[in-house]
Amino acid sequence: MKKKKDDITKREADVLKLVVKGLGNKEIAKMLFITSHTVKAHLSQIYKKLGVTNRTAAAIKAEEIIRHQDLKRP
Repeated sequence: MKKKKDDITKREADVLKLVVKGLGNKEIAKMLFITSHTVKAHLSQIYKKLGVTNRTAAAIKAEEIIRHQDLKRP
């Protein structure tokens, strides 16, 4: 499958999964062995790709995507 420019990267997905769990930037950084500045950079890209402006909206959108994918499975 060809990767599109607007696809969420593996690392962005890792960050987004932790946002959905309610973790803050410092906690995410510690768990992923990256800086909080890098977490913020990933979040900026995630917001742009999902068409949202904040972490709450990103978490809601992620949950909607997951729910939609689950409905597609047999």
